[in-house]
Amino acid sequence: MYKIYPKTYFTGQIVRYLPSCQSTNDEAAGLIARTDPAEGTLVITDQQTAGRGQRGNQWEAQAGQNITSSLILLPTFLRATEQFWLNMAVSLGIYDTLHPLLGERASALRIKWPNDIYIGHRKIGGILIENSIQGYQLATSIIGMGLNINQTQFGYPTATSLQQEAPLPDGYDLPGLFSLLCEKLEARYLQIRTGHRDSLRAVYLQILYRYHQEATYEADGERFRGTITGVDEAGRLIINDQGRERVFGFKEVIFV
Repeated sequence: MYKIYPKTYFTGQIVRYLPSCQSTNDEAAGLIARTDPAEGTLVITDQQTAGRGQRGNQWEAQAGQNITSSLILLPTFLRATEQFWLNMAVSLGIYDTLHPLLGERASALRIKWPNDIYIGHRKIGGILIENSIQGYQLATSIIGMGLNINQTQFGYPTATSLQQEAPLPDGYDLPGLFSLLCEKLEARYLQIRTGHRDSLRAVYLQILYRYHQEATYEADGERFRGTITGVDEAGRLIINDQGRERVFGFKEVIFV
């Protein structure tokens, strides 16, 4: 491992495979610092020993059972203030990959703002995007992705996997799934690059976790009941709190 053959223009056409590493995002950052990697270069590992997620959390994954990778993109067409379009495109690319495989569980697949993929109320995947900015534009983006595929035992009851939700007798073929993921990611990325953003945003909101559903949240140490009504241009979450519209950036609100 690893040979993948995605039907793409650039995504996954160059693969750097590491049997083990601390963090694929760190490895991708090193490639950018030392070389001039082509857009779409993919760093893949079987075992990530110090993977990280939002809020500094570590990502739990058994070696060789899941998708653990980082994708290098060059989204210079996006202004720094538009970087959340990448979150939406990547989230939808992952959604497009998993949805046809889930069968009866497909309707439970959701994107949880800002960077998680859920089935029901359990997490199947996470995204960590690290951008560099030059002037007013994005220069490089490292798209870290962790997706639970064949792993079936977790230390957390809130985690799940594709094999748990839609089991196959011999599990899922990871290289084949990687190829499909590259194709779906590139399609969504090209959608924002070519300016077809309104339709992408509409789909994103339609499958957003808790969208238009009243639920409990916590901000500034206090809990409140509210309803997610959208995401603004800066990627901040909009929650209606008893008729008052509240806007939250990353790490400013907790889903309870």
